[in-house]
Amino acid sequence: MVANLLENNHLVLVGKVTSDKTYSHEIYGEKFYIFNLEVPRLSKAVDIIPITVSERLLTNIDLEIGKKLSVEGQFRSYNSYQNERNKLILTVFAKDMVEVNDEEEPKEDEEEKSNVVTNEVVLSGYICKKPIYRQTPFDREIADILLAVNRAYNKSDYIPCIAWGRNARFCQNIEVGTEVKIIGRVQSRQYEKKFEDGTSETRVAYEVSVSSMEIVEKEEKPKEDVV
Repeated sequence: MVANLLENNHLVLVGKVTSDKTYSHEIYGEKFYIFNLEVPRLSKAVDIIPITVSERLLTNIDLEIGKKLSVEGQFRSYNSYQNERNKLILTVFAKDMVEVNDEEEPKEDEEEKSNVVTNEVVLSGYICKKPIYRQTPFDREIADILLAVNRAYNKSDYIPCIAWGRNARFCQNIEVGTEVKIIGRVQSRQYEKKFEDGTSETRVAYEVSVSSMEIVEKEEKPKEDVV
């Protein structure tokens, strides 16, 4: 797998292909495609995650529906101008991708299987909006975070994250501009978008569900001797 991924944005997903690939865009003659990957949770629910992949990674891989893949890459965002409004689009950008053959996997007991990583993302970035802390009617604590993660060529990805419990409480006092490191998983979530005319539409949101968070401490520069 790729070893030189940016340390501030790295993820691994293992799941099954659930859609045919569709053309996305082309850069300098290199074509990119999008397909959906179904990633299981321990709760038996699944997340359906969009994957953007270069044609160059598909040379020896057939994206047949039901094929099991391991994807390594980054969680990225871009703005799409739709209906006179900008919309934040989120996708997994594949840096490397390999087929997984269940028959070749070593036999493990159920406890060991539960520890196999099938969905993990590590992000280091900056809080770019004041985290929104709230409690549900059942007293569950939640905080919404928007993280700006630097990318090459002076670009940034804006990644929505959601924290729970003590991590949500911790977010209340984090100031905008603070650098944090987050470990979690990419999840998909359906919601109803209501319009002014009374109609509604089912949409899918993508975000990082936070399992751990820490503030990145700045290293102090050594003081120079005054001559």
